[in-house]
Amino acid sequence: MKAADRRRIDAFEMWSWRRLLRVPWTDKRTNVSILEELKIKDRLSTICLKRILQFFGHIARRGEESLEWLVVVGSVEGRRARGRSPARWTDQVSAATGASTVASLRLAEFRTEWRQLVDRTS
Repeated sequence: MKAADRRRIDAFEMWSWRRLLRVPWTDKRTNVSILEELKIKDRLSTICLKRILQFFGHIARRGEESLEWLVVVGSVEGRRARGRSPARWTDQVSAATGASTVASLRLAEFRTEWRQLVDRTS
């Protein structure tokens, strides 16, 4: 998830909560005050990132014979096109965990440690 996508998701979420509470756009209310009023602890973009990490852990524990694991770990032969390489799904996992894809795969094999890491992510 790109930073711009995260901002758009957060903006839509706040717009929805303000509509729900019928807060006019002219009112000077902060996002924090609205979230506190609704008792919301996790933002929608944070929930999306946690789900990505949970699914990565699920794939990592499936084993080397599964197709999903091969897609995540495998490499494609040939050359890339010119220019900046597109962001991959594993790049998001690496950025969120602060470790390489291989290290994340090894960590995800231990379910309790991986769940603790996902819960710390915000």
